Amino acid sequence: MSNDQKIKLFASGRLCLFGEHSDWAGQARAMNSEVEPGRAIVTGIEQGIYAEAYRSERFCVIDKVSGIGENSFSCEMSREKLKEAAKAGGYYSYVCGVASYMCEWYRVGGITVEIYDQDLPVQSGLSSSAAVCVLVARAFNQLYDLHLNTEGIMNIAYWGEQRTPSRCGRLDQACAYGVAPVAMIFDGHDVEVERIPVREPLYYVFADLMAGKDTVKILADLNRGYPFASNEMEEREHEALGKDNLDITARAMEYISSGEAEKLGALMTEAQTLFDEKVAPMCPQELTSPVLHETLRDPRIKELTYGGKGVGSQGDGTVQFLAKDEAAQQRLYDYLTNEKGMTSYKLTLKPNSAVKKAIIPVAGFGTRLYPATRGVKKEFCPVVDKDGLLKPVILILLEELAEAGIEEVCFIINPEERRFYEDFFRKPLALEHYESLTEEMKQYEDRFRKMAESVRFVMQTEQKGFGHAVYQAREFAGDGPVMLLLDDTIYRSSTDTPCTKQLMQAFDTYGKPIVAVHEVPLSDVSNYGIFAGAWEDQERTVLSLDRIAEKPTSQYAEDYLGVGGLRDNGSKAYLAAFGAYILTKEIFSELAAMCRENEDSRSKDEVELTAALEHVMKSSGMLAFIPDGESYDMGNVRAYRRTFEDFGKADA
Repeated sequence: MSNDQKIKLFASGRLCLFGEHSDWAGQARAMNSEVEPGRAIVTGIEQGIYAEAYRSERFCVIDKVSGIGENSFSCEMSREKLKEAAKAGGYYSYVCGVASYMCEWYRVGGITVEIYDQDLPVQSGLSSSAAVCVLVARAFNQLYDLHLNTEGIMNIAYWGEQRTPSRCGRLDQACAYGVAPVAMIFDGHDVEVERIPVREPLYYVFADLMAGKDTVKILADLNRGYPFASNEMEEREHEALGKDNLDITARAMEYISSGEAEKLGALMTEAQTLFDEKVAPMCPQELTSPVLHETLRDPRIKELTYGGKGVGSQGDGTVQFLAKDEAAQQRLYDYLTNEKGMTSYKLTLKPNSAVKKAIIPVAGFGTRLYPATRGVKKEFCPVVDKDGLLKPVILILLEELAEAGIEEVCFIINPEERRFYEDFFRKPLALEHYESLTEEMKQYEDRFRKMAESVRFVMQTEQKGFGHAVYQAREFAGDGPVMLLLDDTIYRSSTDTPCTKQLMQAFDTYGKPIVAVHEVPLSDVSNYGIFAGAWEDQERTVLSLDRIAEKPTSQYAEDYLGVGGLRDNGSKAYLAAFGAYILTKEIFSELAAMCRENEDSRSKDEVELTAALEHVMKSSGMLAFIPDGESYDMGNVRAYRRTFEDFGKADA
């Protein structure tokens, strides 16, 4: 990244939905193995901190919005001086802690962070300190190409904040995962994070009770019972934050992923009752919480909600409710804000839009299969399928998509070939030919006719690159995610789940644009687009991308694009495009800008999809996924021969 390049950043606050206090309680397992692991359900919120950042000689923060402390801070990029500033406390101590950690463990220079907007309240139990720590860690990561994944960002933010007088809990930095629920498991010093897919929209309202609480006293009193319980009251605290909490959070994960909002709301009320009975007696002065309980009992609120509970350390700080629907959410927000005088916020956890559409560009000539492509387009070249039938590649792709649950397929075609495609997909087989088929083949023809009903066409009138071709389907894609397949690649899954369905499931979990990849030898990287990044999951199937290179040299790939950890021998892997993508509206917006620029300048350069992917990767993030299966290329004679010989084999 160039030294003068600015990047935009956003970091959200966080809301603990279930499992408050279980982070530090679970850490006590390091000293007492009988303590149960902690588990919390946490989500980022829609409010946060907005900033721009760029490289500089010193570590500088310019705060234009908060109104707390000095408007700016500057320090030499020195581990000792930054650590000293962190220990001194104050508004900028958190970011100094992160910067000192970066100085100590990474070879980085300075940065300047300019905070230009903030709608996240401070000192409200929503972890504004964690948000700014995450934001600064992201700035270092992007500006100095550190290849950190989300968990790495989260951990650096945590250890940076630990260098300040204000000790945070491990769950605070869950805001690094954005506005999406995650389960955090705390086992001694180990922390694991599991993403929770959202099945149906969940409409929350949370509000500052405007009553105040002493968090320091709450934590001090509750910590008396750890790591070893010395009386019955402390044993009940261990139960509540241990096995009882594991049961509640397990059910919460189930209800979120199955879309059972009413049960989830009832569970909030159950969790609050459990906390009041078993934990609150440890600190009755703060956890009797009269304002919180009066608000939870309010009959007007109960009419609008499925349930509610306290937030964070509990007490009369912040309350959260799960509203019955979007209209109830708005009414609750208005009531809390206008009639109760509380500072309130809305939070909607939305499911990632299901992928129901696919795009397949087929307007190319197929130069590498010439002269066969004088008579047959490459997507109609025959291949023996796994069922033993000889099929054109295009039908193998359609069957793959139908099995994955895709409802509409758009072919991007050359206008001159429109008649051919319409005849193929729209024109019934001549009756005499149909009658000559066996019963098995008649059933396949009927199946084909059903699949053909899902097919749509879009014309590409000019050949201006692969990105330009994909952009022609922008209206078909709409605002939702869309699958993109290549017309010369087919897939064979090693499981009962099609490769494209595996990719869709990864998108459901992470909600970001994603490309399927597979390993290729270093000697072959110059034939592919190569993707590199940091692993996001324990299984090492999902990468957070930080580099994309189109047909790099083997030397460049060896220096910059190797991915570690895929194999036990410690050697690097090189990951190439598998032939399947899930694109989002951000990518189509970037393609639109590129096409406009190309047209305005009358450039002869092609509009490449890779450039659009790289822009979105840098601005909002993109993932790569390794399916459990294999892709078969039809793009050249050697590849076609291998596909024809191997694809349909039972043991291929």
